[in-house]
Amino acid sequence: MQVLWLVLLALVTFTLGYVGYSRYLARFVDLDDDRETPAHKYRDGQEYVPSQRSVLLGHHYSSIAGGAPIAGPITAAAAFGWLPAILWIAVGNPLFGAVHDFMSLSSSMRHEGKSIGYIIGEYVGERGKDMLLWFAFLTIILVIAAFAFLIGSIFDAFPQAATASVLYIALAVVFGIYLYQLNLPFLPGAVVFVAAVFAGVWVGLEYPIALAARDGLPAGTIVLFGSALDWLPLAGAINPNVAAWILVTVLYAFAASVLPVWVLLQPRDFLTSSLLYTGVGGMLLAVIVGSLIGFSPVDVVVPAAGIDVTVSSLETQIAPFTGFVHPALGPIFPFLFVTIACGTISGFHSLVSSGTTAKQLNRESDARPIGYGAMLGEGLLAVTAVIAVSIIATSTGSLDAALVTFPAGGGALLTALGIPMLAAAAFIGLVFASFLLTSTDTAARLGRYMLEEIVGTPETSTQKLAVNRYVSTGILAIGGYALVASGTWENIWPLFGGANQTLAALALLVATVWLANWSDNKQLISTGVPLVFMIGVTIVALLWIGVVRNPQTILAGEAGGTVAAASLALQSVVALVLVGLTLGLLYLGITNVRNVRGEAGTAVADGGEPGDD
Repeated sequence: MQVLWLVLLALVTFTLGYVGYSRYLARFVDLDDDRETPAHKYRDGQEYVPSQRSVLLGHHYSSIAGGAPIAGPITAAAAFGWLPAILWIAVGNPLFGAVHDFMSLSSSMRHEGKSIGYIIGEYVGERGKDMLLWFAFLTIILVIAAFAFLIGSIFDAFPQAATASVLYIALAVVFGIYLYQLNLPFLPGAVVFVAAVFAGVWVGLEYPIALAARDGLPAGTIVLFGSALDWLPLAGAINPNVAAWILVTVLYAFAASVLPVWVLLQPRDFLTSSLLYTGVGGMLLAVIVGSLIGFSPVDVVVPAAGIDVTVSSLETQIAPFTGFVHPALGPIFPFLFVTIACGTISGFHSLVSSGTTAKQLNRESDARPIGYGAMLGEGLLAVTAVIAVSIIATSTGSLDAALVTFPAGGGALLTALGIPMLAAAAFIGLVFASFLLTSTDTAARLGRYMLEEIVGTPETSTQKLAVNRYVSTGILAIGGYALVASGTWENIWPLFGGANQTLAALALLVATVWLANWSDNKQLISTGVPLVFMIGVTIVALLWIGVVRNPQTILAGEAGGTVAAASLALQSVVALVLVGLTLGLLYLGITNVRNVRGEAGTAVADGGEPGDD
């Protein structure tokens, strides 16, 4: 089948969702530009900073669209076929994921820019708040672990992207100084710095860098530390260059997450968004041009990734459906829905929406394009990921393939626009890495917020130490690095997916509770139906991981060593703890909804906090 039809299906459902459903939701939650947003009410120049819609959209989109909407759909499509993956993205995104993001952003905006943990606490009490915050905190550690490995692998396979990524981070810092310290005009600065970011791609092609030496690096790669990093964890299991980039990524996330948002987060995400829009838009345009005008066969050779194929047409080269059970992932229910951990619906987005974005909204009406619209943009990214794996016939259902197929397949697509294959693959590798970097350091910042809300007002010396931004971020960084350095990252990915999707279900629970307490006339179907489905999916997935898969691997002696076996055992414990937290929160939420819907006059005028008549 021509991949053009996959693109058209998604464009139709996404357009209907934004034009129709998002407009209804905006009226449903009463978006009003006359109401003061938290960014203005609590403006502090650190976290609460009113932002231009385009800048904030860039930050939000860059933060939510991490590596998961690329790696997840690729893995799922290769494991179960492209048809289940595309249908889940095209239908689930506008009805589940975009609703989840928009409601998370709107509810936070009405609660002083606080997290979803704070919001649930307002309605069900401190115990519910702490349970949700601990769930989110554990999920953040899994995010850091999974994404650090993804970044290390991409920088290793595409050293050109590593150079370009380092340059665009440096440019972002300068752009932040240009905007917020020198107060220079936005538009000319944006033009100059965006152009400089794209020039960084050329620099990366000319001067690719690696941190450690390994066999198979592209010719001309500048190796910074030679064999001096062979002692790092994972250096022997994978290779020292990946191991070094993982450590650098974790250190980068630590540094970026403790800086004020204007220093790096906002300007970097705006610049990154230019790459993302160009990459995703370019691949979609290439599909249309290549399908309608013609596509010339192209050799796709990535020695470091083991790819050497010829893409001769823009047609799917894998089966639309390969079966209900995959030997590595498990049954299609629930693992299709947790493997595509982003692109359709993602709990991590609720942390971004209620953690950083809600604190930066300039006007309430901005919540619609940023909350609902950005999620549709991530869905388009997921569609391009499915297309990338569909045209590369040698892909398998492993995460290894997911890491390298997207730059390779995306590069092949861009040749339809006359871009040379090597430059195209390097550019898409940069796009992939930029997604990952923004999500990783945003996750670390959000995890810090989670711990601060768990502690509340610090009273003891231990509590004061815990909420210190350097200590709390260090806990997250060390925890994430310990998990990935154990060598069990392939097991971390489905656990991350299960935890992430469970968090999405809990964010929908928070939105449902908020609506129920706001007014007796508020319908609960828009959030309730996705909530019920996602709870069922994720509980089954976490129990499968914690009770079936990991114990069987350990007992069969297939864990790969004592450290890896201990890591798998710990992951099983984490999975079961997450199940317990989920069931407890579900009980508290349902109890609250039943209580308030059984009473008259519990609503408040603006949906900002629980009230009584």
